[in-house]
Amino acid sequence: MLTAFSWLSLAHITLATPALPVEAATAPPQLAQAQQYAEVIRQQPIRPLPGQLDSVPVFNSNSPELVQREGILLSTFPAEGMGNPEAHLDFPFEGRFDIFAHHVARGLTHEDRRTLFMGTVVYNPTNRPITLRVLQGVSYLSQEAPFNALPPYVLNPYGQVFAGPGSRTATDILQGRNQNQWPESVEIPPQQAYLLMNAPIPLRRLPFPVDATLPPGSVLPLASVRETGIFIASAEALRANLPSVAPDRPLPSNGRSALLYMESSGPVYVANMAMYAPRTNRGEERAPTLREWLNMLVNQGVAGPRDLPPSDPSTYRTGRFFYGRVAGVAQGSKWTARVTEGPNANHLTIPNPGQGFSYVLSTVDRNTLGTGQVQSAEMLVRYPDTAYRAHGNYGIHYQVSMPLKNPTDVEQTVVVKLQTPLQDEALTEGLRFRQPPEDRIFFRGTVRIRHVGNLLGRRRNRYIHVVQRRGQEGEPLVQVRIPPQADSLVEVDLIYPPDATPPQVLTVKTLGGTELAGVTVPAEAD
Repeated sequence: MLTAFSWLSLAHITLATPALPVEAATAPPQLAQAQQYAEVIRQQPIRPLPGQLDSVPVFNSNSPELVQREGILLSTFPAEGMGNPEAHLDFPFEGRFDIFAHHVARGLTHEDRRTLFMGTVVYNPTNRPITLRVLQGVSYLSQEAPFNALPPYVLNPYGQVFAGPGSRTATDILQGRNQNQWPESVEIPPQQAYLLMNAPIPLRRLPFPVDATLPPGSVLPLASVRETGIFIASAEALRANLPSVAPDRPLPSNGRSALLYMESSGPVYVANMAMYAPRTNRGEERAPTLREWLNMLVNQGVAGPRDLPPSDPSTYRTGRFFYGRVAGVAQGSKWTARVTEGPNANHLTIPNPGQGFSYVLSTVDRNTLGTGQVQSAEMLVRYPDTAYRAHGNYGIHYQVSMPLKNPTDVEQTVVVKLQTPLQDEALTEGLRFRQPPEDRIFFRGTVRIRHVGNLLGRRRNRYIHVVQRRGQEGEPLVQVRIPPQADSLVEVDLIYPPDATPPQVLTVKTLGGTELAGVTVPAEAD
């Protein structure tokens, strides 16, 4: 028996506590009341982002996003011997890989107060022990990371600023945090399964932290579950006992995001599942056991309801394009870009005063801002009714370095912005924005900016939490003064957060004339 986690029982929680609100962020009153708007076109070059995704496979569990029926969210186990072979993708992980999951539990009625658990099982199919290491792991509930209404830019050096579980999870990963409930390493015996995550997603407030805290971790042979065939009550069996829907009240919802950097000394299979909390003989909720998770893995099918099926990019012609939600193994955990004049160049010449250029981030099919570059990770395996690519690149680390060069004989002031332009594939030499921007939030997450500051040449390290709406130009993340004929390296890092909507751009602009007096950036922070 391997013990990796502590657990506080759910048995004493009162079911009459208030329901969680539906995940939402209220737009600022000035935006909500805006009746008129203007579109603005900024004429400037829009460029593909140099570099590419690495080859690290990512276990990407995001479909169905809204879960109301328990079952398998994603399984890379072999299909042989399984009750529902179509639910298993037969993809072993070995060496470095990521586990990403983002799901929302939604009640069947407004009185639904059950707890949906998200369980992740790792299996060693070999005849030798395998060491599984958690290099870094973070998970949050909406309850722990509410969708706070925030200003566009807030300094975030300690990770205390966030808007939703995706924002907080991505911030913690970017800042190097590792929650202590994850084991540093676990040795999985031959042909045994290990319960890595057993995380509650409750449809009510819980009186204690639940950041993926688990019951005791354990190992169990998969074969023993195939033989015993344990029965677990399903969500459908509980439906008859729930009251009818009241149309004037929202259904309770609660989400969870998780991102783990993993390493395995040998091949392992991974499965992520959703199960409503089993009940004790007294009717109280308890955490599922490993044996119950394995029973679900062997005997049940995929969770539901299923999301809208995607459009096939290779055959799509006209009409609305459906991207679909991701459930499968994507290729690529990190995009490293060194932005220069070309493959053999050492620097990036800054634009002329008053001008700028942009590089696209997280572009998707049919929305590349005229560059033709689709950055979405390719899917190595996927369910047929889920996305053809990892649209949005949720959880992907973008690391962009720009060795800026001032070729002039006078000092120049350069700003770097993150922007969320309107979709426009025809405008290849400019970006469209909206004033004021739409109410819909398209990005909420932390960006790290590193550069040489203006005082004593010290290296600056700044974290800024950014909230942007569709069509928002954004303010400078950083302002850099570059002496004549000098270089200045600016580095931008972000973990593309769940709940964001791609694409964005990184814009470099050299200030000129009156712009020099009118630009402000958040105060410097080491």
